[in-house]
Amino acid sequence: MEIRTLTTADELRGVFDLERAIWGYESVEDAVPRVMLLVSVRIGGLVLGAYDRGRLVGFAYSMPGLRNGKPYQWSHMLGVLSEYRDSGLGWRLKLEQRRLVIAAGVDLIAWTYDPLQAANAHLNFAKLGTIAREYHLDEYPGSSSTLHAGTPTDRFIAEWWLTSDRVAARLAAVEAGMTGPTRNAAIGGGDAVAVNGVREAGEWLAPAGHDLTIDGPRLGVTIPTGFTEMQQRDLPLAQAWRMATREIFTAYLSRGYQVTDFLLDRPARRGTYVLTRRSEA
Repeated sequence: MEIRTLTTADELRGVFDLERAIWGYESVEDAVPRVMLLVSVRIGGLVLGAYDRGRLVGFAYSMPGLRNGKPYQWSHMLGVLSEYRDSGLGWRLKLEQRRLVIAAGVDLIAWTYDPLQAANAHLNFAKLGTIAREYHLDEYPGSSSTLHAGTPTDRFIAEWWLTSDRVAARLAAVEAGMTGPTRNAAIGGGDAVAVNGVREAGEWLAPAGHDLTIDGPRLGVTIPTGFTEMQQRDLPLAQAWRMATREIFTAYLSRGYQVTDFLLDRPARRGTYVLTRRSEA
C-alpha cells in the first residue's frame, strides 16, 4: 500500500470517480469535482491517495480555512472502498494528513461526521483523540448519497488538535496495541453516568428513553452499531435514533459539555460516548 499526495488533473479525476463509488451519489452535483480538487491543492489544500498495487482505493481531502482568525485545515472527505474499511487504511490516511499539516505549521484539522456511525466515532475519539463541541442539524440537506438516505444528516464537528497531549496519548495507546480496559486506563477512561437507555429490538437495539436533567462530571450516551444497515432495512428505527440522539446532544452541548471519548463494544452491538464539562476535559 502506498499513500502519497495527489496534485495532477489525472490523479484527481480518479478521486472524483472514487467519491461516487464510495458514497453512491445519485446526483453528480454532490461529489467534489476534479477542478475544485485541483484549485484546493493550488491554494494550500491537501489530497492524499492510497494505492494498492497501483489501484486508487482510498483518499483524504482537506482544504485551508480560518477559525477565530487562525489557519486550519477542513477535512471534507475521507473514504476507502468497502473491501478496505476494516484494514486500518483510514487510520493511515489520517496519520499522514496529520504529519503534513503539522509540517505546514498548522495545529488543527476539523471535519463533520455522523454521530450515529459507531465505527467512525471509534476512529475519531478512541484512536485519533478528537473532541466535539458542536452538533449541526441536517448539515447536508438533500444529499443524494445512498449512505444518507432516510434520515436528516445531523453531524458533529470533530476537532483534531494535532500537537496536544490528548492526541499524543491516543496515538501512543494505539501504537502500543492497547485496546478496551487497558486503553481506557491509560488515557483516563472510567465510568460515566448513563443519560439514555436501550432495549433489544430484534436485530437492532432501540432507544429506551433518556434524561436531559443529569448534571455530573462524566456522562455516557449509548448508540447502536450498524446504523447504515439500519437506515436501509428499518428506517423508522433509524429515524427514532436520530431524533433521540439529536435531543440529547443538543441539550448537553448547549450546557457546556463536550464529547471527549467513545467506548466501542462490538459484541454488545453498541458504543458509548463520554461527555465531560469543558472545564474538566
